[in-house]
Amino acid sequence: MDLPAARIAHSNRDHIMKRIGDVMRDLPAANRPRPSQTGGAVRIRNRDTVRCPICNDAGYLRNDVPVGHPLFGTVIVCECKQRELDERRDEELKRLSNLEAFGQCTFDTFDPEMPGLDEAYEAALAFAQEPGHTWLFLSGPCGVGKTHLAVAIAYYAMEWHRMSVYFAVVPDLLDHLRSTFDPNSGAAYDDRFATIRNAPLLVLDDLGTENATPWAKEKLYQIINHRYSEQMPTVITTNVDLGAKGKIDERIYSRIMDHRLTRHVAIDADDFRLAGDPRRVRRRGRGR
Repeated sequence: MDLPAARIAHSNRDHIMKRIGDVMRDLPAANRPRPSQTGGAVRIRNRDTVRCPICNDAGYLRNDVPVGHPLFGTVIVCECKQRELDERRDEELKRLSNLEAFGQCTFDTFDPEMPGLDEAYEAALAFAQEPGHTWLFLSGPCGVGKTHLAVAIAYYAMEWHRMSVYFAVVPDLLDHLRSTFDPNSGAAYDDRFATIRNAPLLVLDDLGTENATPWAKEKLYQIINHRYSEQMPTVITTNVDLGAKGKIDERIYSRIMDHRLTRHVAIDADDFRLAGDPRRVRRRGRGR
């Protein structure tokens, strides 16, 4: 029977969470599971050894509301379980990012005094210090330090903000999505895709250099569009000519170039790999 509207409104406001373990304890004896029903597998944890007093180590809570309430029968994740899930997500993103391959690309090892790099350095450092709900877009030719700055932001966020980061070179990301997609195990793929899409900080390197199938391009758009809609901190680099049509999906380009969300820095510098004068590497304290 439905509750009167006033009662529902009151219970919406004042409902509390009830531990699933306590729900089982409060059941009438006739309704409790018996060892004979489960092959003797039913075990009650000694309350002296419970690690989480909120959920009694069940990991989940149910809304303690009467029958007929909109939240009746729903469960939520307990904070202890959420910490476990967050730690698992962080480890997975760290493994997928493979930042170790980029060596010591930090703010301390970047020389902003090289011609044309000061603005990009300052913008990257400012973003790293306060990621907020903004995007940073670095464009420019190859070999001007875009990847170095993008990786430096990732390292800074992990070290100083304890932030989970996913870093990917866009062509590699799309290859990964294609290779892991299996129509017969969609749930596992969906979980992986959601983990990447919802990374607390996303760093995409070399956008526009991908040669992807329409399916992979659509997945990339879904990632970008989701983060645009939710205003999740994102860093993107590209070396393509932004004036050349077709290099970057127009839907993605429109969102990246939204000045209300994104700070765009166009780097005007020479490729240090070809100049015969390698970028100077020096220890600096400005990154902290």
